[in-house]
Amino acid sequence: MANNNNCYHFFSHESQSNLMVVVLILLVLVLNRCHFTSGLESESEALLKWKQSLPPQPVLDSWVNVNQSSPCSWRGITCDPQGSVTTINLAYTGLSGTLQNLNLSAFPNLLILDLKTNNLTGTIPQNIGVLSKLQFLDLSTNFLNGTLPLSIANLTQVHELDVSRNDITGILDPLLFPDSSDDPRTGLISIRNLLFQDTLLGGTLPNEIGNIRNLTLLALDGNNFYGPIPPSLGNCTHLSVLRLNENQFSGTIPPSIGKLTNLTDVRFFTNYLNGTVPREFGNLSSLVVLHLAENNFIGELPPQVCKSGKLVNFSAAYNGFTGPIPVSLRNCPSLYRVRIEYNMLTGYADEDFGVYPNLTYIDFSYNRIQGEISSNWAGCENLQVLRMAGNSISGNIPAEVFRLSQLAELDVSSNQLAGEIPQEIGDPSTLYELNFSGNRLSGVIPVQIGRLLGLQSLDLSMNMLLGQIPNTIGNFNNLLKLNLSNNDLNGTIPYQIGNLAALQDFLDLSFNSLSGKIPDDLGKLENLISLNISHNNLSGSIPESITKMLSLSFINLSYNHLEGPMPKGRIFNSSSTADLSNNKDLCGNIKGLQPCDVSINVPSSTSNKHKVLVPLLASLGGAFFVSLVFVAIFFFIYKQHSGSSRQNSLNMKPNPFSIWYFNGRVVYGDIIEATKNFDSEYCIGEGALGKVYKAAMKGGQVFAVKKLKCDEENLDSESIKTFKNEVAAMNETRHRNIVKLYGFCSEGLHTFLIYEYMDRGSLADMLGNDLRALELDWPKRIDIVKGVASALSYMHHDCNPPLIHRDISSKNVLLSSDLKAHVSDFGTARFLKPNSPIWTAFAGTYGCAAPELAYTMAVTEKCDVFSFGVLALEVLIGRHPGDLVSYLQTTTNQSINFKEILDPRLSPPNNDDKHVLKELALVANLSLSCLQTNPQSRPTMRTVAQLLDMDNNS
Repeated sequence: MANNNNCYHFFSHESQSNLMVVVLILLVLVLNRCHFTSGLESESEALLKWKQSLPPQPVLDSWVNVNQSSPCSWRGITCDPQGSVTTINLAYTGLSGTLQNLNLSAFPNLLILDLKTNNLTGTIPQNIGVLSKLQFLDLSTNFLNGTLPLSIANLTQVHELDVSRNDITGILDPLLFPDSSDDPRTGLISIRNLLFQDTLLGGTLPNEIGNIRNLTLLALDGNNFYGPIPPSLGNCTHLSVLRLNENQFSGTIPPSIGKLTNLTDVRFFTNYLNGTVPREFGNLSSLVVLHLAENNFIGELPPQVCKSGKLVNFSAAYNGFTGPIPVSLRNCPSLYRVRIEYNMLTGYADEDFGVYPNLTYIDFSYNRIQGEISSNWAGCENLQVLRMAGNSISGNIPAEVFRLSQLAELDVSSNQLAGEIPQEIGDPSTLYELNFSGNRLSGVIPVQIGRLLGLQSLDLSMNMLLGQIPNTIGNFNNLLKLNLSNNDLNGTIPYQIGNLAALQDFLDLSFNSLSGKIPDDLGKLENLISLNISHNNLSGSIPESITKMLSLSFINLSYNHLEGPMPKGRIFNSSSTADLSNNKDLCGNIKGLQPCDVSINVPSSTSNKHKVLVPLLASLGGAFFVSLVFVAIFFFIYKQHSGSSRQNSLNMKPNPFSIWYFNGRVVYGDIIEATKNFDSEYCIGEGALGKVYKAAMKGGQVFAVKKLKCDEENLDSESIKTFKNEVAAMNETRHRNIVKLYGFCSEGLHTFLIYEYMDRGSLADMLGNDLRALELDWPKRIDIVKGVASALSYMHHDCNPPLIHRDISSKNVLLSSDLKAHVSDFGTARFLKPNSPIWTAFAGTYGCAAPELAYTMAVTEKCDVFSFGVLALEVLIGRHPGDLVSYLQTTTNQSINFKEILDPRLSPPNNDDKHVLKELALVANLSLSCLQTNPQSRPTMRTVAQLLDMDNNS
């Protein structure tokens, strides 16, 4: 009786009625008895209702309820013997629509839900956890967005869970940023202190994912998850495949992953994970695939990475790994593909790598590897790509390497290799890319090189090669790039080079000892964009055939012994003095050249010589500055972009302000006229090294002209250096959020750059004006931050080598008429060589510069990240954050009151617009992450840009 009373009280507490208990029990019995009939009707109805909510599509034509027929005969539907739906499989059918009207609770016996590779949009239903018997869930390769439902942790029977290649952002987790336990490694702050108590910022993978203990495959790759990897994944002991790549996961790899001894495929690449790889990874004895690339890992590579000898695919590129190449990697004959480039790994090329009969691709470029190139590479019979550039490898190039019959790419550039190029170089018929540049190779170029008929890129520059260019070089019918510069080659330019019909990107023979005439056959290179044969001993006249090279956009013939009249053609009309300087007797209607109708063949008497030399020297003196600047400039810009499109029509009029089509003489006069010789009334800004003027041209175009200070006091170095840096940097960048450089001029002491004009001025000016600041509402300010982040991400991660701005501040962010952000002022920019931090004098804006510059001059991209953090705060606050930056760096709890920091001139964000609130919170969080004192704790700009862009798509 006591037990009955206990039961009574329990149910009465839940339902408040004995009658309700009886009704519930009877209802369960009825449902069990009538499951077959009602279940069929329920499942059919649910599927038909879902179909009605979708756009009409043939894949569902069989879904019709004729005489209440069973859905078991419909396309994609499978049932059990009792007639209950167990499988919905519409994979690869082009299915479009959403899942919102699919009543999942109507399918109590569903085992398989496979909708991969379709056009589904919207979110994953929040009640997906009701499918308690589900064993297989694949929603991959769709356009799903929103968050991962927390109820997914109830799918405890699922063994394959794949939602990869969507736009999913995790779950809404109020504990993502706890109030008092901010993570000093990421700098992420408490969201409760930034926003109102009910505002949540999601995106994390819940720790409850570890409840799905039967998982054998978990694929979340290609989404927008961020935050830490849950340690509870260590509970999924059956897990074989773990794909978390191409997200924004942060923090360290939890050691619990080392418990998953059944793992065969682990992919963490392209996140911003940090710290060391846990020692527990040595327990993963079944690994076949391990991808760690493109993160922020440090420490050594896992020493037992190939403990079992089963590893096939291994990547750890673009991290901060140090220490030796693991011994287990040497003794791993199963390897098929290895990428460990761009780290700081040490070791010896001839000792730390073994013989890999299955290997097709290996890249250990830009590390600190020494030793020699081993002849053992010949044992890798299937090797197609061998890259070891940017190390300290010495010795000779072994002939055995060229016995690899499938070798397609060989890059040993930027090492210390010596000796001659083996004659066996012509053996691999499959070779299409060969780079020996930046070594100490000597001897002649073997004639056997002409047997490489499939070659597309050949770079032998910056060596000590002697002798003539072999005629067989004309055999390369597929060659796109040829660089033989900076050697000691002599003899004439072989006319067979004119047979390189496919040559497109560049032909560079500069800085050699070539003599004789320029062959007429060069004019046959109609697709060539850049030609540099400067700094040789070439003589004679410039052949007219060069004017037929319709794609030619850059030519440098300087420092030769050329003479005679300049050909009349487009490329020569746009050439500068530096292109043609330091020749013998060139003449023509080009600035700096003598007109052809003025005779310079005067009698040899002393008086007549003086009559000729005086005006000649005066002319050269007037052009000295021009030559000095442009020789330096074109050293940087002679490399043509591979993505540049060539002119397809003779009738197409080139942009007169283009880098390549720039006519300095014409534009110079137009600029002087438009600015009234740089009158102060046209000045719209001033910096340390010059002023910026607004130039309205006669044709209606408006440009910003940055005129550098070039007075006698600083003519010698700083202005020329800045001018050269800015041209080189801007010439390498093409991005919607970077100010476009149209061209440059130099005339006497007038040296200036011509830019796209931004009519709303600088961000600093906008924020500094109370009235104009009101135009920058919260959405516009968020867009400005996103634009700057996108530009910096492009500079750091898409430019090769990476470009560091070094002076990111609100005064160097210009706004277009629609208030879009454009990064400007590249006078202090530097290209970052891999593994070589730049040591330099301070360059930047005080108050925006990274703190490490106070005690070291080592400039890395993390300096730009810090400055971006200051800028992002300034956009939120409406003024420079000042002491707030140092406070946030010294306090242990990096939390601030969100209401207190927002610009008081704008109305606070409306509680109803949670999207704006969420974006502002994200900007605040990311800005504080960027302000970490330790540069290694700051995120990369790619991570920042992806997180901001992710919020757009969620």
